Amino acid sequence: MEKIALNFKNWVKKNPWEFWILMIILAVSAFCRLYKIDQYMTFLGDEGRDAIIVRRIFTEFHPPLIGPGTSVGNLYLGPLYYYMMAPALLIANFSPVGPAVQIALLGVATVVFVWWVGRKWFDTTVGLVAAGLFAISPTVIIYSRSSWNPNIMPFFALLSIYSIWKVWREGKFNWLIVLGLSFAAVLQSHYLGLLLIPTIFIFWVLTFFKVRKTGVAKIFIKKSLVGLTGFIILMSPLFFFDLRHNWLNAKSMYTFLIASPTTVSLKPWTAIPKLPMVLNLVGSSVVAAKNTIGAIVASLAIVIGVIWMFALSYLRKKTFKIPGEYWLIFSWIGFGLVGFALYKQSIYDHYFGFMFPVPFLLIGALISAFMSGKKVLKWFGFALLAYLTAINLIANPLLKDPHRLLQGSIDASKTVEQNSGGKPFNLAVIADNNYEAGYEYFLLKDNYPVVEIDPQRPDTITDQLFVVCELLPSNKCDPTHNPKAQVANFGWSKIEGRWNVDATMVYKLVHSI
Repeated sequence: MEKIALNFKNWVKKNPWEFWILMIILAVSAFCRLYKIDQYMTFLGDEGRDAIIVRRIFTEFHPPLIGPGTSVGNLYLGPLYYYMMAPALLIANFSPVGPAVQIALLGVATVVFVWWVGRKWFDTTVGLVAAGLFAISPTVIIYSRSSWNPNIMPFFALLSIYSIWKVWREGKFNWLIVLGLSFAAVLQSHYLGLLLIPTIFIFWVLTFFKVRKTGVAKIFIKKSLVGLTGFIILMSPLFFFDLRHNWLNAKSMYTFLIASPTTVSLKPWTAIPKLPMVLNLVGSSVVAAKNTIGAIVASLAIVIGVIWMFALSYLRKKTFKIPGEYWLIFSWIGFGLVGFALYKQSIYDHYFGFMFPVPFLLIGALISAFMSGKKVLKWFGFALLAYLTAINLIANPLLKDPHRLLQGSIDASKTVEQNSGGKPFNLAVIADNNYEAGYEYFLLKDNYPVVEIDPQRPDTITDQLFVVCELLPSNKCDPTHNPKAQVANFGWSKIEGRWNVDATMVYKLVHSI
C-alpha cells in the first residue's frame, strides 16, 4: 500500500493538470449519479422483485440459483447480481436506496476506468475526453443510479476487454483469472454480453500463438484453465438450475439464437445494410443525448475516429502494422454493431451496456488527434468536444423534476397497510409499465399479510383486494371490471374506499356477493 501511495503521489506531482481535471470529472460524475438518488432512481416491478428475492436471502435463508428472466426468449440470467446487491441492501437496512447507491458508485468507478484505459491505450487527452463525456452522458447516468442487473455491465465489460489486453499486450497471465470472473458477471448482467466472445477469443488465440513456442506457454494454459474454472464456478448456479429443470434455459437459448426466425438472423451478410442505422442508434442513445443532429455528428465522429486511428498509425510508421489496441477496440465495436444488425427485436438503450465505453474512447481518440494537429484541426477538436459536452449537459436528467418512484411506492403501500385492518389482503396494480412487486416489497418488509391469488386455490382469495392504479386520468382504471388476472380472479367486487396517493389511486375492493 505504501508503494501504491508513493507512486500516486509522484504521479500527481508530474501530472497536476491531469489530476485536477480528473477530479473535476469525478466530482461531476458523482453529483450526476448520487444527487437526490432516492428521488431519481427507478423503482418499479423489476426492482421490487429483485429486492424481495435478495431480502429472502437474509430473512428466509433462501439463496437463489437463478437471476431475473429476460424480457424476450424465456431465458434466465444467473444470480450473481443478487449476491452483489445483498450487502448493500443489508447495510441500508433493506432500503432499496442502498443497492442504487452501490450502482452509482460503480458508475463513478467506471468513469475512472474509462480514463485509465484511454490514457493507457492512447494518451492523456483520450482518457480525459472519454471519461468526461462518459460522465455526463444522460443515458449512462440514468443506468448508473438504479439497482438493475444490466447496470453493472459497462464496468465488467470494460474489465473483460482490459483483462484480455493485459494478457495479450503485457503477458500478464494472472489477468486471465480476472477475465473469467468479469465475463461471468457480464453474462449474468445481460446475455448480449455474448457479443464480447469473438473479441476475447481472437486475442486469446493471438496470445496463444505468440507464446506457444516459449517457456511461458504452460503458464498461459494453466492460467487460462484457472480463469475458465472461475467462470464455471460463478455460472454453476445457473447450470444446476438447468440440470434440475430439464435444461429449460439451454433449450430457450437454442430457440432464441437458432430455431426462431423472429429473433436473430443467422445470415451475417444481412447485417451490412443495417449497420449505418445501428451505428446512428448507438451515437444517438449513448453519446448524443438523443439529439438528432448530434447523433449524426457522433456517428461520423466514431467512423472518422476509426479511420483516423488507422491512418495516423500508417502516417507515423509508414507501415500498415497497426497497433493491437486499435484492432481491439475496432473488434469490440464491430462485433457489437453486427450483432445488433442481426437482431430482429426492438433495441433498448440498456442493450448497449457492454459497449458503452467504446464510442467515447473512439471520439476521444479523434479529438486527441485533432488537438495534436495544426491550428485548424485544434479548433475543430475543441468545437467537437464543446458541442458534445453542451448537448449532453442540456439533456442532463437532473434538469427534469424527480419522478419519486420509490417514495410513491412507499406511500401507496402505507395507504394499503393503514386501511387493511391488519387482515390478509390481495394486491393488484393497473399500469402500463409496472406490476405488483414494487409495492409488495414494502408490504412484506413491514410484515403485512399480502396474499398472491392462485386460481387453483380458493383459500388464497381474501376478503379484500387493494388495487393501485397508475393510469391517468384515474377514470381509466375501472378497478371492478379490469381484465387483469389479479382483479378478475378476485371475483365480483365493489369499491369500499379510494385514496389519491401521489400520482396513483388506491382502491379497496370487497366482494359484492
